Amino acid sequence: MEPLNAEDPVVIGPFRIVGRLGVGGMGRVFLARSAGGRTVAVKVVHAELAAQDEFRRRFAREVEALERVGGTGTAPVLGSDTTAAAPWVAIGYVPGPSLRNVVGDEYGPLPPATVRALGAGLGRALDHIHRAGLVHRDLKPSNVLLTVDGPRIIDFGIARAVDTVTDGGLTSTGAVVGSPGFMSPEQVRGEK
Repeated sequence: MEPLNAEDPVVIGPFRIVGRLGVGGMGRVFLARSAGGRTVAVKVVHAELAAQDEFRRRFAREVEALERVGGTGTAPVLGSDTTAAAPWVAIGYVPGPSLRNVVGDEYGPLPPATVRALGAGLGRALDHIHRAGLVHRDLKPSNVLLTVDGPRIIDFGIARAVDTVTDGGLTSTGAVVGSPGFMSPEQVRGEK
């Protein structure tokens, strides 16, 4: 976590901002606390994206889909305002290292039994996510957090509701969105 900058907000919706977690292609992510003391992650959309009506519609649909997922295998949505000048969504903060950090930086390969348990947990989470009508489109080790309750899939920043994907709704015509080493073949080819 990084300290807040002078231009960072101190409050977003009902949440008090306490630090900066990161910046991505869609927006800035802050660590915050609710009035009751719950720790949350608040993603605030970049101004240039917030100015696009189509992006706002997609963002609102994605927040609705995340709410349908309900936190099973993910982090639950705790609040949002998709109509704000700077649209935002707050999700439960998931304390735990990423799969990338554990395997790549800290411990190396996992034991076979752990890999099987991890695979089963991810399978259950993805089944629940897909049943809610959402396709993540950027599932990679850095977007899998390891917790005592099992793996949690995070960062739905480039997720698209299934109906948007099947309509060919990419960020722009023919755009390829994702992390190349973890993309499906149809994503790499820019197909549905």
